[in-house]
Amino acid sequence: MNQQPPVSSQHRRQIDDLIESIRLSADKLAADKPARGDLKILSRTLRELRYAFKVFAPYRSRRKVTVFGSARTESEAPTYQQAVRFGAAMAERDWMVLTGAAAGIMEAGHVGAGREHSMGLNIMLPFEQEANPVIAGDHKLVNMKYFFTRKLMFVKECNAVVCLPGGFGTLDEALEVLTLLQTGKRDMVPVILLDAPGGTYWEQLRQFFDDQLLAGNMISPMDSHLFLVTDDYQQAVDEVLNFFTVFHSMRYVHDRLVFRLEEAISPELLAGINEHFKDLLTEGNFELSEALPEEKNEADLKDLTRLIFHFNRRTHGRLRQMINCLNQRVIPDDVKQ
Repeated sequence: MNQQPPVSSQHRRQIDDLIESIRLSADKLAADKPARGDLKILSRTLRELRYAFKVFAPYRSRRKVTVFGSARTESEAPTYQQAVRFGAAMAERDWMVLTGAAAGIMEAGHVGAGREHSMGLNIMLPFEQEANPVIAGDHKLVNMKYFFTRKLMFVKECNAVVCLPGGFGTLDEALEVLTLLQTGKRDMVPVILLDAPGGTYWEQLRQFFDDQLLAGNMISPMDSHLFLVTDDYQQAVDEVLNFFTVFHSMRYVHDRLVFRLEEAISPELLAGINEHFKDLLTEGNFELSEALPEEKNEADLKDLTRLIFHFNRRTHGRLRQMINCLNQRVIPDDVKQ
């Protein structure tokens, strides 16, 4: 289990201010005289998230992949076996596998990863849903009442998302993740729609995207860069790992977007980025930098190179395309055209 980094005095003051803000909101809530039902939702939400944050805090420095999929998939099914293979491959690379902790695809991801590399967010349903045997009773399992708090944790705590075939819940999860990426409400992560070998579940959904959403001008052609459809688990593994070849993470500092990079990019690549991705900018250029003063509370990232720019905050599919170029260390010909 990893220890959390020490907290600076300035960061401690910022935390204290946020705690005080929560207290003030509680005082205002009492003055509002809300309905009991509203209070129950707020109280349960705060308790669930507080406990979930506590459970996940020691593992924040560990990379995790969230795996979505049907709870009804039998262990003999090709998609179940595909999830097992994917989970095992990620655990071999010391990634943790986060699932809904129930049966089916969720269990398969944990079977592949093993208990040590598994985390779970189980949902409490009117009909009992027990955690799968791999994660049941583990301190890395959180039981949650609300789907919205559970989905928040799935997306907030992960570094990649892999979706296997499933029902309404899986489609809801997959499309919410894509919506969050498309709108910039979630930092960029790789999203893979993974099927069994020869499967057409996600391919048919992608065709629907093209025939209905894209043709109807309801999404942008660039939005297709936000996800990968494949029936090859190894390609899914490679897509996740390659995303972090050069790119490490991102954050906003005031009106600037800061990419943290595992290595300094070449002058030629920087020039290519400035030439071929200038449509992403509202002003200025893409510039290399050291860590900004506002990032000093993230001491573990201080030695990473920064790529800093004024992003338009609109074309996130195009931003994903640029991350691909950074990781490939080259601007492909199809991007130059």
